[in-house]
Amino acid sequence: MRSADARKEAREWLDDKEYKGKFTWTLALYGTEAMAKEAGLSLKQYWDVIIKGCYLDKQNPVQEWKNIFSIQEKTKKKLNALSMDYAHMKGKNCDIKIGLGKNRKWLGGSGRNIPSFELFISPDWRRTEGYIKFNQPLYRYGNIIRDVELWFKNGHVIKAKASHGQNILQSFIKRKDADKLGEYSLTDARLSRITHFMANTLFDENIGGKFGNTHLALGMSYKDSYRGDPSKPSKKQWAAMGFNDSAEHSDIISTEDRTVTVFLTNGQKKVIYKNGQFTV
Repeated sequence: MRSADARKEAREWLDDKEYKGKFTWTLALYGTEAMAKEAGLSLKQYWDVIIKGCYLDKQNPVQEWKNIFSIQEKTKKKLNALSMDYAHMKGKNCDIKIGLGKNRKWLGGSGRNIPSFELFISPDWRRTEGYIKFNQPLYRYGNIIRDVELWFKNGHVIKAKASHGQNILQSFIKRKDADKLGEYSLTDARLSRITHFMANTLFDENIGGKFGNTHLALGMSYKDSYRGDPSKPSKKQWAAMGFNDSAEHSDIISTEDRTVTVFLTNGQKKVIYKNGQFTV
């Protein structure tokens, strides 16, 4: 866990460069025997998931990704046209309200992560209330944590449980500001072809299946979720907007059926995600 502290300063430096348009990147996965073993797969099976998940088995993978990005861009525009106050996500093992915050925008489909099917936002961490359980394993610091359950009150995780890896989960949450929400994400089942745990965040946070996936990340917020110029606000201003500052950022995922209803600032409400699909 100390490695996260060591990386924080470098990450902030790179983020600042990125926000000023002076740095970019692409993230992908090259499967190894060790990775496959952690995921409970043979190396061939592991690569089969990578190939299918990246649409590399298609005749024209580049065009496939252009099509996906086009779909994501249209969905993002519709989401960002809604003046959202908070989201209420309900389903099996889940009843949680997430304050989406002012001056926020949904992100995703940039091409920096391959594969990437999620659309996500960094909410106002102070307005998270409720309970959620995750049915996908969390691979963190070389360990697998299973059946994570979180209870939120006034934006903080007040209780956390796991059927396996409880001590690691508790140690993580005790880290500075790792008990606060940094990201809220939804993946449309119609896009993702990833169907197996990979012990790798890039793939696990984009897993699909019948109901796509919904996931939360504890720890660091993404400042590019701010509608303004992310290179401008001071640390004090970021804090005042409810963006979380932490050395940690850990995505915890569920593929269970969940419905997301957003409550708008004009008092209306709208279902934006149901049966694993965006409905906007």
